[in-house]
Amino acid sequence: MQTGHLLQPLPPLGPDESLDTLLARGGVRIERIVSFGQSSPEDFWYDQAEDEFVVLLSGAATLRFDDGRDVVLTPGVWVDLPAHCRHRVDATAPGQPTVWLAVFWPGCGEALPSP
Repeated sequence: MQTGHLLQPLPPLGPDESLDTLLARGGVRIERIVSFGQSSPEDFWYDQAEDEFVVLLSGAATLRFDDGRDVVLTPGVWVDLPAHCRHRVDATAPGQPTVWLAVFWPGCGEALPSP
């Protein structure tokens, strides 16, 4: 058995996001990502083979999709990203930690139904 805290301790502010794999088992990977104002490079798009569920735990962020949509994330807001859903991190809160919890699994290409 393992235990931990998602918000303590946080890494120090640095030039790059911090990524910690909390669990990897049976094709599922859970990561904590901490951003301090970072964003994706201007012409970069994530286009991953895995499905991803991400929830913002603290801070703020904006995801941009290649179809022009933006999703603003605040604590508690989550997004289901099917495999090959092209997206980028347009912005994260400067000067404060933005903490993400991301869950990845082999892509099936179908979004979860809306609640």
